[in-house]
Amino acid sequence: MQRRQILAALPALGLPGLSSAEAFPSRPLRYIVPVAAGGGSDLVGRTVTERWGKALGQAFVVDNIGGGGGAIACQATAKAPADGYTLMQGYVATHGTSPATRSKLPYDPIKDFTPVGMIGGTPNVLVVNPALPVTTVAEFVAYLRKNPARISYGSAGQGSLTHLTMELFKQATGSFMVHLPYRGIAPAFNDLLGGQTQAMFPGLAAGLPFIRSGRVRALAVTGRARHPVLKDVPTLIESGYKGFDAIQWYGVVGPAGLPAPVLKTLNDTLDAVLAAPELRERLSAEAVEPMPMSPEAFGAYIKADIARWTAIARERKIDLDA
Repeated sequence: MQRRQILAALPALGLPGLSSAEAFPSRPLRYIVPVAAGGGSDLVGRTVTERWGKALGQAFVVDNIGGGGGAIACQATAKAPADGYTLMQGYVATHGTSPATRSKLPYDPIKDFTPVGMIGGTPNVLVVNPALPVTTVAEFVAYLRKNPARISYGSAGQGSLTHLTMELFKQATGSFMVHLPYRGIAPAFNDLLGGQTQAMFPGLAAGLPFIRSGRVRALAVTGRARHPVLKDVPTLIESGYKGFDAIQWYGVVGPAGLPAPVLKTLNDTLDAVLAAPELRERLSAEAVEPMPMSPEAFGAYIKADIARWTAIARERKIDLDA
């Protein structure tokens, strides 16, 4: 008999043997981060995998694959063997906004992947230039209605979370603002500080230094609860806009068809790592709150996020591949 057949027969014979889950992992794992090294997403991935590797007893090798808005990394992950040794940090761009705004995406965010688990999320924060005479969401909406088409907002680019979140806000409030897309969040902030634009919806980590220095004014955050670092800033849900719980999230996916025992090992150890207070403190540098989920719950979360942004993209006629 072949060695594989012998090992498979051991449990039936009542003899001890190693299951695939017990044998996994027996070598280092590859962890693809779909952005260049050095940014917030990269920091999240390296912070988590450093501790996750210790829990698994094997090191992670972080592989930064940028380009194509994450599409190149997604294709590399989808084509990898479904054995648990290649994982990717799927996040709101690769498995949320890009599928919603690109009609010719070269991967299927659902069929091509196995959801492993959520890492966590950070809210977006509605900020305005302090020269604007508003201090609350209600005042901002009233100001927009009195000054139609006179207010512009910046974003990190067409189809980005910063773009779609503001479009969601415009839809929810029935207001109008002119959109000015930039090549990244830094130049968008430069023009907001200079008064060329008046509002923006950056991620909290990017906006926090400017909020603390008083160079922008925070009106509200997305998400279901106030964020610990901005306890005095209400959520949009509190401000009267139900369902405004969109966040910048990070999770882990693998190729489609990961074996159930391997998936359980990965999810169990990831959740254990996320429960450590030390990791929560470390992730706070990017304003990320751990959000452990089962693979099933994370898969449902991805589907719901894609549906949310697809509805906005269609209503606003946003298609980056058109």
